[in-house]
Amino acid sequence: MSSIIRLMRTIVTGGAGFIGSNLVDALLARGDEVAVLDNVSTGRHQNLEGALAAGAELAEVDVRDAGAVSELITRVRPEVIFHLAAQVDVRKSVADPTFDSAVNVGGTVNVLTAAQAGGVRRVVNASTGGAIYGEAQTIPAPEEHPVAPEAPYGLSKFCAENYCGLFARMHGLSAVSLRFGNVYGPRQDPLGEAGVVAIFCGRVLDGGRPTVFGDGLQTRDYVHVDDIVDALMLAGGSDATGSYNIGRGEEITVLDIVEALAPHAPKGFEPDFQPERPGEVRHIALDASRARETLGWESRMNLRDGLEHTLNSLR
Repeated sequence: MSSIIRLMRTIVTGGAGFIGSNLVDALLARGDEVAVLDNVSTGRHQNLEGALAAGAELAEVDVRDAGAVSELITRVRPEVIFHLAAQVDVRKSVADPTFDSAVNVGGTVNVLTAAQAGGVRRVVNASTGGAIYGEAQTIPAPEEHPVAPEAPYGLSKFCAENYCGLFARMHGLSAVSLRFGNVYGPRQDPLGEAGVVAIFCGRVLDGGRPTVFGDGLQTRDYVHVDDIVDALMLAGGSDATGSYNIGRGEEITVLDIVEALAPHAPKGFEPDFQPERPGEVRHIALDASRARETLGWESRMNLRDGLEHTLNSLR
């Protein structure tokens, strides 16, 4: 018989994805019982191979299916739901805002409704910093920064946050939203459109050149997935409500990433400059002091160590 103590029953929506699967592994490692809700449209079965072998459950359910979401939550009766299922492609949100809203807003409402009806103690909602704030007026941007999304994705995530607040006021449901910076790390798809770190690591490994749109001086707040997982788990055990930035508060340029990865590229790593893409935020970084003070969270992984960790995971 295993000596691991089962601490909590949890559900991770989007648990077959990049961040979600890393969270699932961490929850299992501390002894939680974990069920994953994911339609595996963008997530991967292989991300959960170890988790399923360790006893996690995968329910291939679309978060837009209110009945199926409710059925799973009623059956599992989790204490905490980590809600990471989302449409995260900014360009797709522009091309199809109806779909973006159906997943990010409607899906969140489905989770909250089922959680409230099922007596769930806590919902932790994954949100976004940069896409909600838009072009930063203050750097690092605090949670009180004006909301000015430049794409439907940011707006839909902000609406989801507000539904969390509404369910807290109407039903007393304990819910918190974490506004992530630009997350990178193992299992991020190097072939995908999102995630410049994963894409550039893929270029290092296949001997290609990194594509840089514009001058490469645009900045983001890059935070390693291990730090994100720590934040999610701390939030799950907390009673804090509202929204919290989760980032390092550092502006990192695209060219900074190129420079940091260059020593790992055997054939050189000169950028391939392409025209700037319209509609992208130029500069953003997040002030995470509220998360530090209330959740006890602080980033521990610096960029160079995080990049090396990510690169090694892809070899």
